[in-house]
Amino acid sequence: MNEKIKIYDEKMTKAYNFLMDELAAVRAGRANPHVLDRIRVDYYGTPTPIAQVGNVTVPEARLIQIAPWDKSMVKEINKAIMTSDLGITPSDDGSVIRLVFPELTEERRKQLTKEIRKKGEDAKVAVRNIRRDGNDALKKLKGTEVSEDEIADLEDELQKKTEDYCKKIDKAIEEKSNELMEI
Repeated sequence: MNEKIKIYDEKMTKAYNFLMDELAAVRAGRANPHVLDRIRVDYYGTPTPIAQVGNVTVPEARLIQIAPWDKSMVKEINKAIMTSDLGITPSDDGSVIRLVFPELTEERRKQLTKEIRKKGEDAKVAVRNIRRDGNDALKKLKGTEVSEDEIADLEDELQKKTEDYCKKIDKAIEEKSNELMEI
């Protein structure tokens, strides 16, 4: 891969990875510990991810269990989950917090599928914007030591990268949508 294209490939990879992180946080009727990734707990004055203040496990398909290493953190973790957009009320026995994920309704599944498709479209727009920036940078090379044929080849390579990432995004969206629509 050409050095001039490499930086744009790295940016496209970041856009794709961001989408994958977003998709991992969408709950699909079964418990997924990644839904907790964005929730921060006040741990002695520092916002800290839940996974860093306790052991997060999935003992059953629709249950996440959080066992804080410091038992005094139970109330803090409960509060953080309640104030998040997770939409699940935690229950605890003083030492372990349990999150029970209800079965998704058909309407909620369709709504989540729409949200996922929008995230996918946003990721493809980001990839296309990166391609545009790359093409603009390549156009500025005209009249320098780089020949017009080389510039055309680089533009073609950038276009292929864009198409590859758009296909990967479509595939990821399709897989997540199918996962959501499973009963």
